[in-house]
Amino acid sequence: MINLDNLKLYKRFDPADMLAHLHGLPKQCREAWLKAGEFALPSNYADIDKVVISGMGGSAIGGDLLRNLTSSVAKPIIFVQRDYTLPAFIDDKTLIIASSYSGMTEETISAFSQALSTNSKKLVITTGGRLKTLAEGKSVPVFTIDYAGPPRASLGYSFMPLLAFLQKLGFIENKSAEVEEMLQVLETLLSKVSEDVPTRLNPAKQLASKLFGKVVIIYGAGILSAAAHRWKTQINENSKAWAFSETFPELNHNAVVGYEFPKHVAKQAYVILLHSPSLHPKILLRYQVTSEILEKAGIEHETIDSQGKDELSQIMSLVFLGDWVSYYLAILYETDPSPVKVIDYLKKRLSDAEL
Repeated sequence: MINLDNLKLYKRFDPADMLAHLHGLPKQCREAWLKAGEFALPSNYADIDKVVISGMGGSAIGGDLLRNLTSSVAKPIIFVQRDYTLPAFIDDKTLIIASSYSGMTEETISAFSQALSTNSKKLVITTGGRLKTLAEGKSVPVFTIDYAGPPRASLGYSFMPLLAFLQKLGFIENKSAEVEEMLQVLETLLSKVSEDVPTRLNPAKQLASKLFGKVVIIYGAGILSAAAHRWKTQINENSKAWAFSETFPELNHNAVVGYEFPKHVAKQAYVILLHSPSLHPKILLRYQVTSEILEKAGIEHETIDSQGKDELSQIMSLVFLGDWVSYYLAILYETDPSPVKVIDYLKKRLSDAEL
């Protein structure tokens, strides 16, 4: 296994500088939050009871995080739609947010085009592309992303504006103090996991080394369900590696039974349990018992604790750690974390097809 403390390796395997995006996430979150706070929304957008966030991949994860964070809010109900079509319940009490970093995501464009024929409220989050053109042609408000990078590296712009918009519309209390705490937590975490911190002191490097050569399964619950999914997708895209995610308590009704066969998989798997003190007491007990079951099954596993007092900090601290772990795992696999050639191939085949 290569030495993650050899700083020359990062320039060699990361020519597009994904590392800079990791370092910049706290600043990106702040900038996106402040810009969204200044963004004017039509006054009638407060007259809704549902929000449908249409997006894919890195442009949709912000919706998942928002849904987890606001699960206790009476309204609006948050839906994340990853598809070519919209749900049948769309009406004038629905705010449809089309989120596509590139503005060229075909599923999102299809869903937004469908939305234009409805009496729903509409909003677009993008850097440009066809989605922006469609929106401006119909006088739909466009929140422009001011960040250059892969969609998955633009998490601040896919998440923070959504939180700011709900606050602006009066559906959640002022989150400014929680955002400040989160930013401080991320900066503190950055000082512990950045590439110049040696492995013996660096929890991200240590965990990546444990995951090397393993099939990674991430468990989360409640407010951490989307964080677990983010870990899974970052390991897929950055590390080019197999990873899956599951959620409590559902996984205790099926996944735990599947640890037995095939026998050799137990030696190849590594389970990460994302943990927060904010979870339901019975869920916290399930973490403990599930760890015991994993131990008995001979499956390597580790519980990772969140950081911070507020739920926003707890969610984002784990997301940020997962991003760094996936990056270091890419370096261990001696692969460039930035390109996603298989996705590019898939998109080209789809665009060439005539349906």
